[in-house]
Amino acid sequence: MKKILFILIPIYLLITSFILPKLEIDKSRNKLDSVTIKSNFVSSDNSEVSKAEQIFYSIDFTNSEKLDEKVFNNAFKGFEKLKLAGKLPADSHLLTIADFSKSSNTKRLWVIDLENKKILFNTLVAHGMGTGDEFAEHFSNTESSHQSSLGFYITEETYTGNNGYSMRLVGMDKGFNDAALQRAIVMHGADYVSEDFAKNHKRIGRSWGCPAVSRDLAAPIINTIKSKNCLFIYFPDENYLNSSEWLKS
Repeated sequence: MKKILFILIPIYLLITSFILPKLEIDKSRNKLDSVTIKSNFVSSDNSEVSKAEQIFYSIDFTNSEKLDEKVFNNAFKGFEKLKLAGKLPADSHLLTIADFSKSSNTKRLWVIDLENKKILFNTLVAHGMGTGDEFAEHFSNTESSHQSSLGFYITEETYTGNNGYSMRLVGMDKGFNDAALQRAIVMHGADYVSEDFAKNHKRIGRSWGCPAVSRDLAAPIINTIKSKNCLFIYFPDENYLNSSEWLKS
């Protein structure tokens, strides 16, 4: 009997030496699989956020002012919703963002090619004289207020007027910028939007509410984003951020 036990014990140890590691590996695999499944679930459940993050972190900001990720996420969310609502063409891939929380002396306007994940323009942009001096503070949708208006705009046709080559803008946020056409809020070039002007006056000049850019870049920017593209003017105004239909989940 003892001889039989001596024979069986080594056999048992040999068999379990193969089985136990396999069980541990299977457990590890199951654990990894569950983590992967959970990760995939979270990604699919928040696909819009994931898409925005993927694009944002693929953009090279080395030679431009760094855009705030939260600002980009808001702009991208509204951009996608405007496409779904048929306000923008389904193949639209240009997104222009003006971050009016930044000093007017910084390059706070970006024109981004979302398809190629590339910054096409990054430059100065003016706010309205009623909105503030170097920094924007006040916003309005009222005619003759000379204030900038927050929100999403659709770019329209171009024309040549008192401010030279210009582009009409249609405000998409009710109560915040939907009076843009009536107020003649357009994108145009201006001599007071320049680094030289900022050095001499401690800030760039101000418009009557229009997102004015430099004379040199007016035509290139306008010709790039005209005719049904998206412009988003941002400021951390809680009333606007909580009210805009394009930012609601």
